[in-house]
Amino acid sequence: MKDFAIVIAAVAVAIAIGIAGVFAFWRAWSMLKVWRAGRPRLQSARARIWRAPGDVERLDLAAGPGGPQGHPRPPFTFIEEHDRGSQPCVSVRDGKGRVWRVKWGNEVQVETLATRLAWAAGYFVETTYYVSEGDIAGAHELQRAATCIDRAGHFRDARFELDERDVIKHFDEHSWAWNDNPFVGTPELNGLKIVMMWLSNWDAKDVRDVARGSNTAIFEYPIGGRGPFGRQQREARYLIIDWGGALGRWGSIVQRGRWDCEGLAQQGEALVQSVDGEFVRFGYAGQRTGDIADGVRVSDVQWLMRTLGRLTDRQIGEAVAASGGSPEEIACFTKALRRRLEHLDAVASTGAQLGQVGRVGRVRQVG
Repeated sequence: MKDFAIVIAAVAVAIAIGIAGVFAFWRAWSMLKVWRAGRPRLQSARARIWRAPGDVERLDLAAGPGGPQGHPRPPFTFIEEHDRGSQPCVSVRDGKGRVWRVKWGNEVQVETLATRLAWAAGYFVETTYYVSEGDIAGAHELQRAATCIDRAGHFRDARFELDERDVIKHFDEHSWAWNDNPFVGTPELNGLKIVMMWLSNWDAKDVRDVARGSNTAIFEYPIGGRGPFGRQQREARYLIIDWGGALGRWGSIVQRGRWDCEGLAQQGEALVQSVDGEFVRFGYAGQRTGDIADGVRVSDVQWLMRTLGRLTDRQIGEAVAASGGSPEEIACFTKALRRRLEHLDAVASTGAQLGQVGRVGRVRQVG
């Protein structure tokens, strides 16, 4: 029995060393790729990570950022299949001539819902819709997507993501890091971290993880007018492009999940651990726990809750429904997400009792 225990312990140590070695290789390879690529050459005069969402209570979360008129319009025509990414994906052209990246797998509903909720908080996201079924013409000689599109071109349960025209997109080596961007220390960046924890998005990979794929990106949008030498004026928007690790349990590789309302609800009570002076301690654990959970102030929670706290249960439920959620999932996710907002609101209320919040987001204690 003693020998067996020794063998088990040795195997566990060997596995741990092996995993550490793999991660060390990924980190080193990522650093080399970023160094070779150099800094992204942005053409924008300004950078943003957040914009005021307006009257939050009036936002249409069923339609999301694309609006009710932005929904993919059939017929869909096949363009190409993509071999990158963890899930089958193809590009199609719709009846309005727009190009969409169509994805299948266990992240479809997650991304559709998470992007709507992050957008409602004021953060930039890609226009995304859940399409329960449809047909794609000309989809032949498929590889991974052959399991998702039948021989007649029919598909079910897909996520359509708009490939916007005239937008300069910086991915992977030219994306951004949580600890290295123009917004470090601001309520806007810390608010995004809170949204990540609210939605239990454990997949916080950034440019430092490019060997495995960065989930951050910089999109340069035209903003009207032309600058010197007739160049189109642009605005650099910093965003998360993959929300597929959300809405379940956070934690280690053996604990975490996605689209798991029961797990989301169970961990909700651990979202906020305590308030230590001006800082909030969270129970979140993910791929970059320290970058997400550390350094968030009470005043950052107050700042975010001025918008996020205005979301109604009706809006959350409509967003779940638009993501293909069942009646049971609509009720469950609405309740679980509301409970987490109540915990954040309690932090914001505690901070309001301690002092006044200035524009830069620091709490000035009274007395």
